[in-house]
Amino acid sequence: MASEQDTGEWPLKRLLSEVVGSGPKSAEDMTPAQATAAFEQILHGTPDQTTLGAFWLANRWKKNTPTELAAYRDVMARNSVASMAPDCDPVDCGANYDGKGRTALLGVAAGLVAAGAGTPVVVHSGDRVPSGEGVAYKHVLDELGVETDLTPAASAAMTDDVGFGFYYQPNFNPGVHDLLDRRRQMGVRTFVNTVETLANPASADVHLGSFYHLSFAKKLTETVTASETADFSRVLLFQGLEGYDDVRPGSTTVAEWDGDAVEDFTIETESYGMALENADLEVADVAADSARITTDVLAGERGDGFADAVALNAALRLYAAEDVADIEEGIAIARETIETGAAAEALEDLRAFSA
Repeated sequence: MASEQDTGEWPLKRLLSEVVGSGPKSAEDMTPAQATAAFEQILHGTPDQTTLGAFWLANRWKKNTPTELAAYRDVMARNSVASMAPDCDPVDCGANYDGKGRTALLGVAAGLVAAGAGTPVVVHSGDRVPSGEGVAYKHVLDELGVETDLTPAASAAMTDDVGFGFYYQPNFNPGVHDLLDRRRQMGVRTFVNTVETLANPASADVHLGSFYHLSFAKKLTETVTASETADFSRVLLFQGLEGYDDVRPGSTTVAEWDGDAVEDFTIETESYGMALENADLEVADVAADSARITTDVLAGERGDGFADAVALNAALRLYAAEDVADIEEGIAIARETIETGAAAEALEDLRAFSA
């Protein structure tokens, strides 16, 4: 562990006492240089645990600016992320890593439908990430018998071979993964929960993610704009179910950014003939039941709310890639992809993939 004199002008304790730590109303925002220094120290293991916890909590109180988040993202990209791009250009699905706890995780099924339709998709996650420590992409893929402990090169190969790829955080973002125990001791979300979703391990051009409020979606697009390393040219963010990248039943706000101002629109599930409620997507065992639902839907053996939700989420991925003109066209293609067996074939290929 480095000593405080090795941390430059802005050791974390000084940033805490002089800039961010005076409370939500009087705290100051950090400059890019200060935020850069802070996260470099965190990734290098310099601060003691008390100082780090206080710094994370102070950031949570005052709320991070896009400038700060962009600096954190850039430090992560330069010091921790081992990106490996596949030959194809997939849609990057960066769901909140702390996962789901009540409803089925539909992103695997939706991503495989998109892959079967010709739109490659990548997903990335860790394993029981704080603060939710819920079910994430890895856990559903494990239940499906898919290899998940992949190097970035193997993840890229999976993406090219199947049209669906999984990147595992300990292998492509080890610096952030090493913070897991300290994050778990915090008991609340930190800014790391935000920036890790923007890791983009496949160097994709399009990012699909989730948010809780439209104002936060705008903050994320401003973060991408301010970042020196986030090369997304298109970002779609929506109010995901349990904060994940599954469209919620009823009304869902979608924020769309193509390098300029953010535009938003609303997905109304009823307008597509889907009479869904949140309770319709609840399951007892999120990992196991999500895997079973994925298998059944892709095989064309379900015509219920889960099948509707998978088609809708696949449509959003097709729309994010601009492979369809609108959600309605995407739903039609998603249903056709399931009916022809192309989605089930993508699942078979995914299960058969070996690094």
